[in-house]
Amino acid sequence: MRFILRRLGFYLIAFWASITLNFLLPRFMPGDPVSRMFARSQDRMQPEQIEALRKLLGVDDRPIWEQYVDYLQNIFTGQMGVSISRFPTPVTEVISSQIGWTLLLGGTALVIAAVVGNLLGILAAWKRGGAIDSALPPVLVFIGSFPYFWLAMGALYLFGVVLGWFPIRHAFTDGLEPAFTWEFIGDVGAHLVLPALTIVLVSIGGWMLGMRNTMIATNSEDYITMAEAKGLRPGRIMLRYAARNAMLPSVTSFGMGLGFVVGGALLTEVVFAYPGVGYQLLNAVQGLDYPLMQGLFLTITAAVLLANFLVDILYVRLDPRVRSN
Repeated sequence: MRFILRRLGFYLIAFWASITLNFLLPRFMPGDPVSRMFARSQDRMQPEQIEALRKLLGVDDRPIWEQYVDYLQNIFTGQMGVSISRFPTPVTEVISSQIGWTLLLGGTALVIAAVVGNLLGILAAWKRGGAIDSALPPVLVFIGSFPYFWLAMGALYLFGVVLGWFPIRHAFTDGLEPAFTWEFIGDVGAHLVLPALTIVLVSIGGWMLGMRNTMIATNSEDYITMAEAKGLRPGRIMLRYAARNAMLPSVTSFGMGLGFVVGGALLTEVVFAYPGVGYQLLNAVQGLDYPLMQGLFLTITAAVLLANFLVDILYVRLDPRVRSN
């Protein structure tokens, strides 16, 4: 419990630092969102409207500390302001409408890549020099060297345009009413295949190599030799003794990957016009939508910190040595 409380304190400080930077950085940038809206309105806004917008968006002439106090109050009450690019929609409503698709895409790709990559790494290390160990690592490293967007465009052109096997844009077919029906779930799954596949292909090599290298080091430990001397089945030694201990670095990687899932695979979402957080973040940056950018950055930061905190708790369960630190 002392370890967990110490880590919780660290993450709370990190969260406070992140929301403070999130508050300061847009205010250090030249100009402000209201001036941009005024320029786009071609001088049709009245002075009282401009002042009301400045107060609404928290960029009025009040002292910076007053703005900061209001900002903290809004954060802890779930009020992130109003989106400029989708005015007058609240930022929380914009994020909540997009984050589910990002979690679906990123979470599906992360789980598949982690599970398959770790299993391949375990088998490659256990049968070192075999067919899996000799053939797959160079192939997967070669595929992983391609950028997300390049592989995404290739898959989009080949399987979407030329062969027509999968849809080429969005998360579901236009005009289809979202509902928990087999028709809608199947349509969402068909739209998910290509973007998820490109992420899996690029990232699976890293999971396999990481697990393979850790497994090779674990296989040389004394307790593995002792288990073999006792005559235990090879499958039990591989999974219960070697893989369980070699899995610890992968748990950390999975936790960090789970946090960054919220950020979305930006380029992949852009290529497939997938309505996730990454795609929305690009639109917010292009439109200088400061409130939405702040809300998205804050959501991503909170997700990363929460995922890492959960990994720390899981580490205490998996590795008793951490409890004495």
